[in-house]
Amino acid sequence: MRLFVGVTDGDWHELLSKQEGIEEVNFWQPGGTHQFRALQPGGLFLFKLHSPRNFIVGGGIFAHASLLPVSLAWESFEIGNGATSLIEMRRRVEKYRRHPAQPHEDYQIGCILLEQPFFLPESQWIPAPRDWRLNIVQGKGYELTTEVGRELWGHIQHALAGREKLSPLASVAELGDRYGEPIVVRPRLGQKSFRIVVTDVYERRCAVTRERTLPALEAAHIRPYSEGGEHRIDNGLLLRRDLHALFDRGYVTVTPEMRLAVSRKIREDFENGRDYYRMQGWEVWRPDGPGMKPSDELLRWHNEQRYLG
Repeated sequence: MRLFVGVTDGDWHELLSKQEGIEEVNFWQPGGTHQFRALQPGGLFLFKLHSPRNFIVGGGIFAHASLLPVSLAWESFEIGNGATSLIEMRRRVEKYRRHPAQPHEDYQIGCILLEQPFFLPESQWIPAPRDWRLNIVQGKGYELTTEVGRELWGHIQHALAGREKLSPLASVAELGDRYGEPIVVRPRLGQKSFRIVVTDVYERRCAVTRERTLPALEAAHIRPYSEGGEHRIDNGLLLRRDLHALFDRGYVTVTPEMRLAVSRKIREDFENGRDYYRMQGWEVWRPDGPGMKPSDELLRWHNEQRYLG
């Protein structure tokens, strides 16, 4: 397994460490040109403060990395970005950007989505690894097959030992021996990460129309979370906003054969719907990859329990 130690904005850490019950955060990178690729989903991402405070102060479970317009990052995560407003977030991001931003420029930033973040009390802060160099700007990865990596893993286990909620480590590993080799498992997504992951899995295009205008697209749950659905990729579809609203209300559905079905109730309820009826039977695009395409079982649930027919 691989760990990553990321250099952390102090204000980001200060605000988020005071939040109660926060379940997912966006560890942003200001440049917005290179997507983070140092971890696989389920890996442990640790927070290290800027020098001279050379301590690891918390961490989280890596779920996904993306490059997003700063407005979408704010809209998706809000205070989980480590800021109380979009204006404040932009101010913090722009402090580190090489090129000045225009006042209304919706520039791109790197986003590292983390689940189950944890923040250590100062008495348990962990000194930076002994091979850490002060000229490291973004961070450094560590394999647990190395001596320094094993030391770091042991320090994290010790810092979290005895907590009522050991979920961060439990999500990373089956612990076995106290200092045993962890086994990475894919983390459970939260609502905010679900939105971004589904957006990227669908290549930022509406599954029905292939619309690419990002602000007009939304991640839809096939089975709503409030009705037993989960924030899983196979419970998601990326849809244009209007189609998302119709899907949630049962005026359209997607069949297990991945075809769009449009209800007669649109015409009955609104005396309209011509633009939607022409989509009847359209093929709905689905992503490749294990666990990514919509679940047949969940689509049947929507057809039977939500679709108005």
